[in-house]
Amino acid sequence: MPGSISILRFAVFKPLFAAFALLFVLAHPAAAQISFKPTAEAVQEDKLLNALKEGDKISGRVSIPDGNAANLIQPAGRDWRDFQRSKLPWIGGIAILGMLVVLAIFLMVRGRIRVQQGFSGRTILRFNSFERFVHWLTASCFVVLALSGLNVSFGRTLILPLFGPDAFAAMSAWAKLAHNYLAFPFMLGVLIMFLIWIKNNIPGKLDLEWIKQGGGLLSNGKHPPAKRFNAGQKGIFWIVIIGGVLMSVSGWFLLFPYLPGNVTALQFWTVIHAVIAMLFIAVMLAHIYIGSIGMEGAFDAMGTGEVDLNWAKEHHALWVEEEQRKANAPADSARAVPAE
Repeated sequence: MPGSISILRFAVFKPLFAAFALLFVLAHPAAAQISFKPTAEAVQEDKLLNALKEGDKISGRVSIPDGNAANLIQPAGRDWRDFQRSKLPWIGGIAILGMLVVLAIFLMVRGRIRVQQGFSGRTILRFNSFERFVHWLTASCFVVLALSGLNVSFGRTLILPLFGPDAFAAMSAWAKLAHNYLAFPFMLGVLIMFLIWIKNNIPGKLDLEWIKQGGGLLSNGKHPPAKRFNAGQKGIFWIVIIGGVLMSVSGWFLLFPYLPGNVTALQFWTVIHAVIAMLFIAVMLAHIYIGSIGMEGAFDAMGTGEVDLNWAKEHHALWVEEEQRKANAPADSARAVPAE
């Protein structure tokens, strides 16, 4: 019984004691100024938090050869992650969807670019079998690389809800393998295209006139004279070469992440790879449009290799003249050899 009374008294008077103590502290602020000596662990944690706020890299000590393993926290990685998750999808969406909108408007306003004189029924060889093989090798690899790369940025948002996590995971795994291995024939194709077409893609004064007239694409008038490649095609060529080189170099570092030497350099190349890829895809959409539904007779150049003579004269008049002169020139073997 006495023990029960003691417990009851403690339960009743404990809150009262706490209330009196609080009033005493509020009435006498000096009593609250109690000196605490922080421990060594608290000091280290405070330094760690301050370093995180200031954006400093936090490193430790390791006994293995890889010095990068000593980096515990890299604040720059948060900026890189934010770019990949928020800014890059906006860049890609604006570039790709914007290009599709522009092409749709162009088709509605300008319509399909027709052969003004109609098809003549006669053809001229524009690209031989080897040139077409290199083009389609590079183009087919590019399509797979583009789709598998877009899956990285937009797959979780657009594809995952439609197919579910299991199908999305399996598809992404195969897409990653395709992306890694098809990068090599793509790089080879870009190199070969540079070697076989560089001589026809050197910019000149004739290209300035083509640009001034808009290539005849904005009106139904006559197309400016051009050689084998006009200024627009030369622009596509250099975009493919320069963009292909940047994609190849940055992609090589992504395939072999220890080549850059540190995480910061690797993050830089991933940003370059992603941004160039989005812009590359947008430009190639325009190229595909012009080479297919946008221009009548254009697909034959890379389809069969032969284009209608009237089409060639309208778009590449100077090149047709050069080819006709070559065809009419006497062969070397038919030239007379003077007797001794």
